[in-house]
Amino acid sequence: MEAIPREVAFKLCEQIREENRGKWYSFYRMWCWGCYRFSRGDPAKLCFSNHPDYRGCTQVNKRYDKVNKS
Repeated sequence: MEAIPREVAFKLCEQIREENRGKWYSFYRMWCWGCYRFSRGDPAKLCFSNHPDYRGCTQVNKRYDKVNKS
């Protein structure tokens, strides 16, 4: 798997959080909420930053791979 650029990972994270915002009883919504809440919005502490290639968040990984499939 190729590394995700930091800026792209952060942008995808923002998009995913926005989409999950209205889903009250969703596992992924709670995941996003917890990640953002406990990181206090610091990109260096968000889940996608857990790996040096910015592939620490399953949701970001799936979205990136889907967009860059070609």
